[in-house]
Amino acid sequence: MIKFRIEKEKKKIWKKLCSERRVSLTQLIIDSVEDRLLDDERRKVLEFIEKQDNIFVKIETNINQIARIANSQKFISEKELKNFSEKLSEIEKLKQEQNIIFAKIYSMLGR
Repeated sequence: MIKFRIEKEKKKIWKKLCSERRVSLTQLIIDSVEDRLLDDERRKVLEFIEKQDNIFVKIETNINQIARIANSQKFISEKELKNFSEKLSEIEKLKQEQNIIFAKIYSMLGR
């Protein structure tokens, strides 16, 4: 157990911060000193990951719908094909960037 002194006003500010972040004052201090992600930050990161995953699921569904239409019509114009290919390339680039970000996030969460 460690005891330390802090001004009453400073303690109020810290307690308010803890209340907003839904963490204990002890956890706030420990995580700050050990340079770890706070629990509220961890929750936000996980929510972000889930939201990103949902966005890509929607995109993949749209891709499948376009492919189904092209297969049923047995034709897709060159302009539509070029546009579709550009979108696929853009999605691939975004997915690679997302994976790099996720790798960094997971390493931070592991600390």
